[in-house]
Amino acid sequence: MIDFELNDEQKAWQKKSRDFAEREIRPISLKIDRDPSHVFHWDIFRKLAQEDLLFLSIPEEYGGRGLDPITIALIIEELAVGDAGLAFSTTTNIYQPLQMFGNEKQKKKFLPGICDPQDPGLLSFAITEPGAGSDVTALTTSAELRGDEYVLRGTKCFITNAGIARVYTVFANADKAKGAKGISAFIVPGDSPGLSMGKVERKMGFRSSQTAELILNDVRIPKENLLGDIGSGFRIAMDYLDVARMTACAAVALGLARAAFETALSFFKKSPEKAKVTLGQQIISHTLADMAATIESSRLLVWKAAWLIKKKLPVAKDSAQAKFLASDMCMKVTADALQLLGFHGYTDEYPLEKYMRDAKILQIYEGTNQIQRIVVARALLAP
Repeated sequence: MIDFELNDEQKAWQKKSRDFAEREIRPISLKIDRDPSHVFHWDIFRKLAQEDLLFLSIPEEYGGRGLDPITIALIIEELAVGDAGLAFSTTTNIYQPLQMFGNEKQKKKFLPGICDPQDPGLLSFAITEPGAGSDVTALTTSAELRGDEYVLRGTKCFITNAGIARVYTVFANADKAKGAKGISAFIVPGDSPGLSMGKVERKMGFRSSQTAELILNDVRIPKENLLGDIGSGFRIAMDYLDVARMTACAAVALGLARAAFETALSFFKKSPEKAKVTLGQQIISHTLADMAATIESSRLLVWKAAWLIKKKLPVAKDSAQAKFLASDMCMKVTADALQLLGFHGYTDEYPLEKYMRDAKILQIYEGTNQIQRIVVARALLAP
């Protein structure tokens, strides 16, 4: 029997994150977006940590909250209503490879240091390179075993939290002759000698989230920092992305689309008389109805993907569907909301121009929507 009723705990988390977004995030969202310095705003993440909204999936024994994927999706949506970039940055601590594939010794060593509410840390997933984006098997970062250490060399690009993360999962090739089967994942502390930040990207949107190059110049890490088995990096990356497409993209898209929709709706509901007039204008009222319906339908896909993750069932096809449908929906809803407000929406009097800029990246990161459609098509056509 399908049940769409949230339990009391989920409702409490939903309300808590909604109140936090309204109280702490919305008032600073535009200020951060328009700050030419692109400085990362740690203050808001310390507040998130103190409210238990930054370590959502990390088990309680390591200092996290240990929440289920459905509850996490609810929280991320609410935070994204406040600011999509900030919400996305919180997802970098959710179901990262260290949590999903680390052994007990690795988890005990690294996760508690992330979950300090007074001095919180962020995790980072470092796989993309200048010549290896959608095709991660083309990565050139190398890992050479020397005695009891691995030596990592290479440059990563477009890395979220580069330069500010406390712990990175770095993907490197330990045996280039094996192609994808030579890729391995390594736990790299953020203060490792030889690890440095390159260019910080000046982005169209998501300006509250830091994106930069990550340079590895003979970074030495102990053998025990190998995540999983040697050569298992490609599988680790794909399994992580199957989850991240729901948490870090589709759930964020829901919140951002809601923010745009609610902005447009409130514009036409300023007074009962204005709402009555709007109802008679079908081009406006029908567009609002379509926006509401597409947000709701995307939410159902997100919840289904979250449920599959919770049940530890295969989720690749469903998370890919949720990702491309929710992000395409978000792009259209933000564009439609701006169009409905006309020149009002095109100015900075309303945040719709920011919402449109933020929405575009959702169709690109965590695997482009074109790649997601390939994932779904392969699943559909599999024997």
